[in-house]
Amino acid sequence: MRQSILHIALVVRDYDEAIEFYTQKLHFQLIEDTYQPEQDKRWVVVSPPGSAGTTLLLARASKPEQEAFIGNQSGGRVFLFLNTDDFWRDYDDMVSRGIKFVRNPKKEAYGLVAVFEDLYGNLWDLLQMNDDHPISARQRNAGTG
Repeated sequence: MRQSILHIALVVRDYDEAIEFYTQKLHFQLIEDTYQPEQDKRWVVVSPPGSAGTTLLLARASKPEQEAFIGNQSGGRVFLFLNTDDFWRDYDDMVSRGIKFVRNPKKEAYGLVAVFEDLYGNLWDLLQMNDDHPISARQRNAGTG
């Protein structure tokens, strides 16, 4: 059996401001932006550069109860984990583009990590896993790292 997680829905306030943040600040690629007239919404998918894995579905809040979760989808915990092949390149670039880091870079047993906020305040880890970490081995075996 072979399965994978295709999309993770991220509740956003506005499609265009979210697209701008992810494509301009984080260099994500806009994979799809399709209007769905029957539901009066857009299907907006973005992906980190060079990634062939899980993508983000930018889902505009359409009800007041959804709006309450913008920026707090995980109750204040780190929500998403952005793995990179060059931590310092990406960290320095993100800082230069105004990304707010709420935890400074730190060397951990598994690799380098720092925590940043997206445009709504969701917390992300920027990670570079050690070569001997199981995730790194999985990526090498899958041909994605």
